Amino acid sequence: MGAAPRFTEPSPEPAADTDDTDDVHPVDRLPRPGRLITTGFQHVAASYAGVVAPPLVLGAYLGLSPLEITFLVGASLFTAGIATLLQTIGFWKVGARMPFVNGVSFAGVAPMLAIADTQTDKKDALPIIFGAVIVAGALGFLLAPSFCKLVRFFPPIVSGTVITLIGVTLLPVSFGWIQGGHPEKPTSLTNLGLAGATLLIVLVLRRLLRGFLQQIAILLGLIAGTFLAIPAGAVDFTATRHAAVIGFPTPFHFGSPQFEAAAIVSMCILMLVCMTESTADMLALGEIVGREADEKVIAGGLRADTLGTALSPLFNGFANSAFAQNVGLVALTKVRSRYTVAACGLMFVLLGLSPVFASLIAVVPQPVLGGAGIVLFGTVAASGVNVLRTAGLEQGDNLLIAATSLGMGLIPVVSRTFYDNTAIPETLKIILDSGVSAGCLTAVVLNLAFNHLGHRRAVTAPEAVVPEQPVPVVR
Repeated sequence: MGAAPRFTEPSPEPAADTDDTDDVHPVDRLPRPGRLITTGFQHVAASYAGVVAPPLVLGAYLGLSPLEITFLVGASLFTAGIATLLQTIGFWKVGARMPFVNGVSFAGVAPMLAIADTQTDKKDALPIIFGAVIVAGALGFLLAPSFCKLVRFFPPIVSGTVITLIGVTLLPVSFGWIQGGHPEKPTSLTNLGLAGATLLIVLVLRRLLRGFLQQIAILLGLIAGTFLAIPAGAVDFTATRHAAVIGFPTPFHFGSPQFEAAAIVSMCILMLVCMTESTADMLALGEIVGREADEKVIAGGLRADTLGTALSPLFNGFANSAFAQNVGLVALTKVRSRYTVAACGLMFVLLGLSPVFASLIAVVPQPVLGGAGIVLFGTVAASGVNVLRTAGLEQGDNLLIAATSLGMGLIPVVSRTFYDNTAIPETLKIILDSGVSAGCLTAVVLNLAFNHLGHRRAVTAPEAVVPEQPVPVVR
């Protein structure tokens, strides 16, 4: 998604949101119940695909059963709801108290897949991933008050490179889905047909629909693609038949968390990336709702992000961060009440407590997911390119920084065995095998070397191309 529009003056709030006195800021107004439910559900629809995609990607890659994938999806919905409530309602100094949806970060998928690749049985990676996420969330919580001082080390040249790599490293996952989870085998005509039909449906819906329906085009495409797959015998309803109507995500369902240094380092890097993206989204949202996202607001928002991340693994969830598509939805609808997003968070919690609902997502065939994944992951990569466009690549050594960092990040994407050398320590191998981590580290170090150390010169983008606010990132 491109940059959210900048408003010099807040747009008038719809009459339905003016139930309280005029001295109450629109962000703090409580809409009438009917509007609260409908606008809250709209945020659910806009972010639902983003919340369930990471557990689907990871579950399929680890070779989990449909029932286990259903469990992961339900856990992600539940923990996304908790994180969103922390963000919108908050307590103490936790929460930006703005209309901000928190959900599972796409950025975490690539390093989690890299961690899985180090295990003989990929399913054994889940406890290691959960342990690393807990540590990364706790570290981020401690860093939240001072993180504003670190943001200068993640300018557009760094964040744009990282976001681009997130999309590029995830695109092969969608290709693997189209191949039925067997990348080493040729793709069947049936799988190609289902993936192509799903991709076409998503594109047509995005082109023809407007407003709310356009926001859920990917979700509608997945539904349509699944119906097309039924006659082809590509849909497995096993998970739905055995799923309970009501269930709670059992703590540590996949085993007690394990703490390995290499995985922790990889997830801590991810946490810094997520905090940077959330900061950018908060600044953009502050402009849209007419309430400045100052240092106090940003610190509270980052505490909610990181606390939600640290708590998520207890219920088998993953790292959480801000969802930029919901920032765009606030700008589009002009419904600025944080309680509408709190309602979205509560709906996520309820959905997470209904395994039978989560199982409906698990029945989506892999080729259908792959067709939608081309759009989903490609959008992330394109968002990164859009950020790089504002980074002033024609200035100084910025082009060199981006080129080298992208090259380092693409090595494990092109060759999964590139670093399979016994002389390379396992700790270093996990970082290098994650294109996002390797590219991020390279970009940060090179940016420091060329643009900061010695103050040789200050390299910034020309005024004509610097965005008025940070560009939100689609997840």
